[in-house]
Amino acid sequence: MPVSPGRPKGSPNKTTALLKDAILKAAEQAGGQEGLIGYLKEQATKNPGPFISLLGKVLPMQVTGPDGDAIKHKVEIEFVGPKR
Repeated sequence: MPVSPGRPKGSPNKTTALLKDAILKAAEQAGGQEGLIGYLKEQATKNPGPFISLLGKVLPMQVTGPDGDAIKHKVEIEFVGPKR
C-alpha cells in the first residue's frame, strides 16, 4: 500500500490549531477580568444575532437525559372538587 506524504489521517492541521488558539487567547484578553466568558457575555448583548447563530452551532442537536438516555416525561393529572 503506498504511503502518502503529509500529516497522519485524523491529526489536526497545525495552522488551524494555531489560529484557534490565537482566537481563544484574543477573546480571553478582550473579556477583561471575566476572560472568555466576559467577552462572550458582551457579544451576546452587542451582537445577539451572530451570538445566537454561534449558540446554535455549539448546542447539541439532540437533547438527552442522564447518561445519554432518552428524556422521560411523567404527567400527573389530579381532579379536585370545588371548595364548599
